[in-house]
Amino acid sequence: MEAAVPLSQFSIELLDSFLQYLLKEKEGKLDIATKPTEETEAKNPANSTFEEVITQEVEQTPEIKCTTFHSSLCTVVGYQIQTAPADFRFPTTNQTRHCFTRYIEYHRCVAARGDGASECNKFAKYYRSLCPGEWVERWNEQRENGIFPGPL
Repeated sequence: MEAAVPLSQFSIELLDSFLQYLLKEKEGKLDIATKPTEETEAKNPANSTFEEVITQEVEQTPEIKCTTFHSSLCTVVGYQIQTAPADFRFPTTNQTRHCFTRYIEYHRCVAARGDGASECNKFAKYYRSLCPGEWVERWNEQRENGIFPGPL
């Protein structure tokens, strides 16, 4: 069993609201709602010690796992938060060309192996992690219209 990490009340509420957001998003029932303060106070009575409240919260949400306090990767409901790995072809911090290249690599993979090829999933994750959504939408429209500037 992992040791309980001392978290502030704000951190617990933030993690809880993020978890609820992910669950609603997964179910397709995403509507933004806030928790009433009475509910928060009822869950964490004032006469409990800080450690008791933390222990209760950790036991109630076992889906959140972090190996250390400053862990950059946490698993939340089966999702692992991470970005594309470093690529020696793009050593600088400007990742625009990296984003564009990963987008092209994904679509070349899909063209070669067909839709739904599991080998192409890593490229999809990479370009979705690196590229702004507006760029991807514009590139998708350009591909559909046959005016995409890149080599596919």
